[in-house]
Amino acid sequence: MARSDASRTALLDAAERLFAESGIAQVSDRKIAEAAGNSNHSAVGYYFGGRDGMLRALLTRHLTGQEDSRRRHFDASGSLLGDVRSLVLPATEELARLAAEAGPGGATWRARFVSAALHDPQTVALYRELGDTAPAARAVIRSIASRIDDLPAEVVRARAGLMTHVIASTCAEYEEKCAREGTTPDWRATGRFLADAIAGLLRAPVSTD
Repeated sequence: MARSDASRTALLDAAERLFAESGIAQVSDRKIAEAAGNSNHSAVGYYFGGRDGMLRALLTRHLTGQEDSRRRHFDASGSLLGDVRSLVLPATEELARLAAEAGPGGATWRARFVSAALHDPQTVALYRELGDTAPAARAVIRSIASRIDDLPAEVVRARAGLMTHVIASTCAEYEEKCAREGTTPDWRATGRFLADAIAGLLRAPVSTD
């Protein structure tokens, strides 16, 4: 890896950890540079053109990193549960890979960063803008919506929107719990549980009174 690529990756990793720990708005660019071991306190501006550029890079890394896996799962899907698994399992597989790279007792931060991003107004706007970088995810969501189109359109939209937040919040809470307790996360089981729960949520009865 070239030195510039290594510096860029170190900044992204440091930002991901700090944002996960403290929230996005609470962390300065200078603090990110220091945490990455970069003596240039303007490193975020130098490598990413500023805070927005760095956030875009973090979100793009997350979104595009799951695309190949999502496409494979989706190609094999023939049901609502299969579609939901195509959305959930690539996320938990990525978290399992990061946990394996961290080693025994090592913590990961990706799930908590994603959750923080979805609760930060500036970052969630960027997240929506970057939807085109994850075409497989969009295809899965369209397929899920088509499988429950017997429900009222507003219910379909609301439940589809809930999926992202359920996945992000559950994974973030589990990641934090494992880091706090020093336990090895079982992302495979977590992925299966989430997919089953979300499939049930999508098909839940619609109350009219």
